[in-house]
Amino acid sequence: MTIVNSKEFIREVKHTPQNFYIIHYSCQSLNDDNDGLSPRITSIAILHLSTDQTVSFSIHAIAEELGISRDNIHQRLDDIELALLGKFNEFVRDRRDRYWIHWNMRNLTYGFEHLEHRYRVLGKTDMAVIPVERRINLNDILSDRYGSGYVADPRLKSLMNLNGGIHRHFLTGAEEVEAFKSNEFIKMHNSTLCKTGFYKKVIDKLAQGKLKTNAKGMGVLIDRLFESRLAKTIALASALISVPISVYQGFIWLTT
Repeated sequence: MTIVNSKEFIREVKHTPQNFYIIHYSCQSLNDDNDGLSPRITSIAILHLSTDQTVSFSIHAIAEELGISRDNIHQRLDDIELALLGKFNEFVRDRRDRYWIHWNMRNLTYGFEHLEHRYRVLGKTDMAVIPVERRINLNDILSDRYGSGYVADPRLKSLMNLNGGIHRHFLTGAEEVEAFKSNEFIKMHNSTLCKTGFYKKVIDKLAQGKLKTNAKGMGVLIDRLFESRLAKTIALASALISVPISVYQGFIWLTT
């Protein structure tokens, strides 16, 4: 089944959260100032929606497993990146039929195709490909629900500001590039982790009708109505009214 709009998405994450994974990754600069033609992958984080458990793959952790010191990481980046992508590939292989929620991972510049491309560049051809029908762009879901102008650009940072503030580990793309150049690999990875955690928060709030945006459309009005104290009072009153009606109907049935 392909999820094509926000209504279907909300229904499915409520009913089958076990079928959803959230993914985010960091990389070198997306401009032309890298040592190669395409940016290296520096960390990947995957969060399972129903269990809230995170699996991650990062340069510093892989380097430690391979016995590579911090000072030698840049000299051994091919080996480290290949091992990182290999572990990611193993994790994805048996989960390709699940839904993969992401933020603007659309193409070869930044996306699933970029991950696949880097694996091929490093000499491997067995990457487990997630079908495009199983990829869900959270930004598109929010645009469908609240309208294209639901927050100001940059959207991710603006959405964070509206829903609890900027996480202390959050880095912009430019800041992640500088962290990589400075060998601050844990700092980069923490930024990747905080973003997957925030996507989970957004999905939860979206499903509950509590996500804060700048939008003023009908979808927002409905969300706020169901969140309001008035709606809860009406629901309680309806439940209380239904009880005596049910008792009366039962009495009529027994006496006829």
